Amino acid sequence: MEMTVERLKERVKAGRGLVPAHKVIKGGQLVNVMSAEIYPADIAIYNEMIAAVGDVSAYIGKDTEIIDAKGRFLVPGMIDGHIHSECSKLSITSYAKAVVPRGTTSMVSGLDEYISVSGLEGLREVLEEVKKSPLKVFWGAPFKTPYTIPESTVSYNFTKDTHKEVQKWEECYGVWETVREFVQEEDEDTLGAIATAYNNRLPIFGCAPMARGNDLNGYLCGGVRLDHESYDHEEVVEKMRKGMHMLIRESSVTHFLAENIKAVTEVNPYFARRVSFCTDDVTATDVLNKGHLDNVVRLAMKAGVAPMTAIQMATINSAEAYRIDHLVGSICPGRIADILFVDSLEDFNIEEVMTNGKMVAKNHKLCYALKAPERSPILKGKLKCKLTTKEDFEYKAPIESGKVKVLSMDVKGPFVRKRRDVVLEVKEGVVQPDTVQDVLMVSVLERFGKNGNKALAFASGWKLKKGAMASSAAPDDNNLVVMGANAEDMSIAANYLIEQGGGQVVVCDGEIKEFLPLPVGGIVTDLEPEEVAAREKLIDKAARDLGSDLPDPMMYMFFLPITAIPDYAITDAGPVDYVNLKCFDPILEVLK
Repeated sequence: MEMTVERLKERVKAGRGLVPAHKVIKGGQLVNVMSAEIYPADIAIYNEMIAAVGDVSAYIGKDTEIIDAKGRFLVPGMIDGHIHSECSKLSITSYAKAVVPRGTTSMVSGLDEYISVSGLEGLREVLEEVKKSPLKVFWGAPFKTPYTIPESTVSYNFTKDTHKEVQKWEECYGVWETVREFVQEEDEDTLGAIATAYNNRLPIFGCAPMARGNDLNGYLCGGVRLDHESYDHEEVVEKMRKGMHMLIRESSVTHFLAENIKAVTEVNPYFARRVSFCTDDVTATDVLNKGHLDNVVRLAMKAGVAPMTAIQMATINSAEAYRIDHLVGSICPGRIADILFVDSLEDFNIEEVMTNGKMVAKNHKLCYALKAPERSPILKGKLKCKLTTKEDFEYKAPIESGKVKVLSMDVKGPFVRKRRDVVLEVKEGVVQPDTVQDVLMVSVLERFGKNGNKALAFASGWKLKKGAMASSAAPDDNNLVVMGANAEDMSIAANYLIEQGGGQVVVCDGEIKEFLPLPVGGIVTDLEPEEVAAREKLIDKAARDLGSDLPDPMMYMFFLPITAIPDYAITDAGPVDYVNLKCFDPILEVLK
């Protein structure tokens, strides 16, 4: 909301107690993250703003609503410092229903998946949706789209010229997810975005897994303020010693907290004040079963972090890292009234949630009906692909029959893919996938109607014995990804998503086994979180019935187009060698 002189006058009067508070919270224990103290204090709230903390008797008028805290701890609303909410497959509205009742009242995001499928028009619609939600989004303009090297295809390319426009938007709080390789390779759009932000005094948010030594120094000299990707605590320590704010990531598939928190618990406890949390990618199932940032706080405490310190990491530390601490992150006069009612700090069970001065959740559920907006054609899923045939998923060999050595991308974790050389049969000029050796076909189809690109490669680690699975939600570009043990099922899976307008599907022997529709941009849904979680379980079971034993086979697959993950990836431009930042031919050698 734009600030005006009249609005400022009203806020000052409310702060001085010259006008009555609309609400007063009485009888609680204030968790003061600014001073690391806990003490009895009441809170006066005027509209969405905290007007006073402490003795607020002078702020109570005849119409002031009194809220009894019942001796509970009053904690600031938590901030997820880096999240692609789209990867949950939940729209902003549905995502808010899942995480706000667990105490996450703000998130920092580039909303970049929406941009990749719908451009700035779709983004504006999502930002309007945010305003009607109890969840605040501090938006960072993506440093560019797509994030891939070589460049893949998306519906909208975010350039340095885009930054000259969007950095002036009131919703813009910085530059999002600035991948190190683009800075290091002196990409013109990336450096243009950073230069514009420098002149606009906006912070640069980083993404620099495994950045160390001179490469890290160069990255920091490019102006990056913080990072959310470190593979071990030594990396965290080096980054922090060199001045970075660090976010520890604990997502549904990447569990880095136990390792990275050692920077605080084993190396230097003074690091704690510059460490905060993020979840990056979560599933509806995980949020409903474990919680969100509340779960991360509990994990930190279990790892040896004191309750107050863990709460600071989830609140004020993130706010300060992103320069939004004048708005959120603490319970202080002038801040937005995002307040959690917690039974005990050790259990950290959040019983009630207030956002923007309104009680919105109780017992892990929103206490009012929140409806998604009517979706315009811009955000209604439509995959502009031609229907496929099985021949589209057959890798043609330079020989009619015999054997070839191929490079198969071997998944060692959601964010690690290594080289695996495998010998495969060639029949009638087609390289045969081999389930005995755990080698499947994987393909990415350009789905925005721009060039009709189609890439094919080989992948290992999923252990499918039959069938196929496909997803139109697949960061960073959200093209159509399909993986399978045979070309027939791969074609059926791809065609089903094209016909349905997006989603995730598992196919076996020509039959659709499970399907999760994602009609909003082909990447998310307005379904209730509980319904999405139920379908996630069915999708997961269907993939396991095909033979996979990965923790989340579908999510592991739809991460394959992320080229910033070492050492290999696949986009519509082709299979990618991350180390050398170029596409490669999976056929390494024709064997005699």
